[in-house]
Amino acid sequence: MPNEALSRMTGRKIRNAFIAGFCGTVVHALLMLVHSRSGPLPGFQPNEDIQRGLLWLVGTEVPAGVAWLLSFINGAIVWGFVFAQTYRVLPGNSPLLKGASFGVCAWLIMGLLFFPLVDRGFFAVKLGLGIAPAMLMLGALLAYSVTMSLVYHFLNKLSA
Repeated sequence: MPNEALSRMTGRKIRNAFIAGFCGTVVHALLMLVHSRSGPLPGFQPNEDIQRGLLWLVGTEVPAGVAWLLSFINGAIVWGFVFAQTYRVLPGNSPLLKGASFGVCAWLIMGLLFFPLVDRGFFAVKLGLGIAPAMLMLGALLAYSVTMSLVYHFLNKLSA
């Protein structure tokens, strides 16, 4: 395969990963926005936890708009790229199953690494809300990852 064709293929894959990650991030952000305004768990506010994590990381408060922007960059670019790189090896024969497996992995990372880092304990159990925060995050991350997977699959079919 000539270098030009390889470059086009790589560029398409990067573009598809970004668009798919962006679409997944929009779905996730909308769910988190609805939850923050009228959600069933007012004691569980992941956006505030992100703010707390950023405060710990940079040593100063970060404006809410910057935190939302960073979430979009993280979801659309970083995780979109990771997803595209792992798509072929994710379990499942369909984009739905591949997205679900990616979502479960993201949920495990959030529950086992992120929440303990912001002093919420594993899967946010320190909030005293039982398994509800963990299940809410699982649902939101599955919505993100399945959306991303379906869009990625569709875009790859279009550009094949």
